[in-house]
Amino acid sequence: MSVTELKKKDEFDNFKTDQLVVVHFYADWAEQCQHMNVVLEELATQKSLQDVKFVKCQAEEIPEVCVKYSVSAVPTFVLLRSGKLVDRVDGANPTELSKKVNIHASKTPAAEPAAAPAVDINSRLKSLIESAPVMLFMKGNPKEPRCGFSRQMIEILNSNDAEYQTFDILSDNDVREGLKKYSNWPTYPQLYVNGELVGGIDIVKEMVQSDELKSLLPKKQNLDERLKSLINKSNVMVFMKGNPKTPRCGFSRQLMEILNETGVAFETFDILEDEDVRQGLKTFSNWPTYPQIYVKGELIGGLDIIKEL
Repeated sequence: MSVTELKKKDEFDNFKTDQLVVVHFYADWAEQCQHMNVVLEELATQKSLQDVKFVKCQAEEIPEVCVKYSVSAVPTFVLLRSGKLVDRVDGANPTELSKKVNIHASKTPAAEPAAAPAVDINSRLKSLIESAPVMLFMKGNPKEPRCGFSRQMIEILNSNDAEYQTFDILSDNDVREGLKKYSNWPTYPQLYVNGELVGGIDIVKEMVQSDELKSLLPKKQNLDERLKSLINKSNVMVFMKGNPKTPRCGFSRQLMEILNETGVAFETFDILEDEDVRQGLKTFSNWPTYPQIYVKGELIGGLDIIKEL
């Protein structure tokens, strides 16, 4: 039996079976992970474990899954059955891993441990709304709007050369239904500026006719200029997955713990909410992973560098 690599959350969610599943959350840059991948391959060849499914996932690529199973460091192994957690091994411990895999492969799994508390939907909505100065909740995305009103809204924003971000409400029913109640606005698209609801397509059209919209919307910046502005937004600036209250990967969570212990004031930017920043900053700073921390506009590095410091 070979080790299966899963690269997306959807792939992970669909990989459910009554059989025991052993998942290795790893990172390419971690030497211990490379060693434990070899251990995983060896376990997968054992005849006594032929009914066990062995899986590996890059932790940084599936932050939502890391949060679900409280993966805060690599390597981490979780043992699942029907998608439910039955045991785990934190760190590079081949002996303990082999022992636990063999135990659970030969018996009925124990009851699932209590799940991590869900993120409060209102906190999440507030975070999404405030993740960009101009935030549009729409059906589809700017390149492929999936309703006529969303398409019209994108055309208006583009014609005003506006700097904005979007969220596809068709991709997340919790956001789609929750935002209606949160903002007391029953339809989509919904446009927000500086955290405040402007309205839907009819309101925006009226503002175009009265020439109010143009002065309300910030203009697009060159990406490099925008990145430079974000980096210098605070003396200490962290680009991470999620936010300080709800980090969405183990590395970001560890960095928050370290910074909170120091008492240093800092601001953060959620790179999961802005693909331009997420990809552009890698090139701009020549640093391929997240989180990234900057002090007075200068890159310090990622989690490993901070731990060394």
